[in-house]
Amino acid sequence: MYDILSPDGIAISYADSYETKEDAKIAFNEWKKRFEAQGYYSSNEGRIPLDELEDHCTLLDLGLN
Repeated sequence: MYDILSPDGIAISYADSYETKEDAKIAFNEWKKRFEAQGYYSSNEGRIPLDELEDHCTLLDLGLN
């Protein structure tokens, strides 16, 4: 199982974890769409361009596979 943390260390979904890395990537891309209108993700690090957002997130292996 996998989870993804935002640049601020918060899970992108409180209710979901993901069976595979591919599932996590799909969830990340859906989450990222929420910020397309403003063109960036606002975090404690400042404004992060969407094309750099993945580099600022953390994929966690929950070890439940």
